[in-house]
Amino acid sequence: MQDTHITLAHGNGGRLMRELIEQLFAKHLHNPTLNTQLDATTLPWSASQLVVTTDGFIVKPLEFSGGNIGSLAIHGTVNDLAVAGAKPLYITLNAFIEEGLEIAILERLIISMAQAAQQAGVSVVAGDTKVVQRGEGGGLYLATTGFGVRIATQSLDFSTIQAGDALLISGAVGNHGIAVMLAREQFGLRGDLQSDSACVFPLTEALLPFTGLRFMRDPTRGGLATVAHEISQATGHALVLEQPTIPIHDSVQTVCDMLGYDPLYLACEGRVVAVIAADQAEQALAIWKTLPQGQQAAIIGHVQTGYARVILRTALGGERLLEELEDDPLPRIC
Repeated sequence: MQDTHITLAHGNGGRLMRELIEQLFAKHLHNPTLNTQLDATTLPWSASQLVVTTDGFIVKPLEFSGGNIGSLAIHGTVNDLAVAGAKPLYITLNAFIEEGLEIAILERLIISMAQAAQQAGVSVVAGDTKVVQRGEGGGLYLATTGFGVRIATQSLDFSTIQAGDALLISGAVGNHGIAVMLAREQFGLRGDLQSDSACVFPLTEALLPFTGLRFMRDPTRGGLATVAHEISQATGHALVLEQPTIPIHDSVQTVCDMLGYDPLYLACEGRVVAVIAADQAEQALAIWKTLPQGQQAAIIGHVQTGYARVILRTALGGERLLEELEDDPLPRIC
């Protein structure tokens, strides 16, 4: 492509739009199923249960330490399938491109998306592009639909959670939220902390053989505390989190202390929260710790009989209630 920036003509259905699709999207996302000449695609499918999810991505800035909106769109989509007990297979992609975006930046994001898809074992099989006028978008917005096949044999939902069950987290929390904030260079802060954005399927697949596995969730917007509240409200039980066991990187905690954030409410994009029977928790933790993404995994709490609330037990032995998130501490992080 000879153009250096996106224009409205790149979305008018003509030559420039065709070149944009063929020379950027199809070039980097190429796979046997993707056909840019058709408006629909046919996917091979077995008799297994089909699992579907949909998501949107409006992160600002488009690129941040450890990822970008392209890789994030893949990770966010496959992770929603993975925690539902599915093996991710296919993704459709809608790209809303703002007039004036540098084509070199767009290509960089698509290449990152292609690499993330390859690593996650999924194919982008269909898509659409739209160009919006300058000032009407954030450079690039992405919308995805993900398809997978269910491989879990047990039910993974709130109704299976019981009092006494243990709560596990696969790694340190708050990294993604702080990485995006530092990329904005707000408050004059800089750092080398990287987002945790990654495909979590290896983590979820490792837990599926456990008969005591009750539920899994990726703690994105609202972070760990919000997932804890969702579990508590759905089950009617209290959720007790042990603060000393929750993995938080020192750099994340330092920034949070400086700016008044709580890392328990910050988004993660490559972590799994799992609820599992207490007698299987240690074995599940040991398996997670053998995986590259699970080396900082920890048992961080348990489900307790009582009315719905989330309790944080501190290192000094005190307890405090974690309130539900109301304000958005870091908007446009995913």
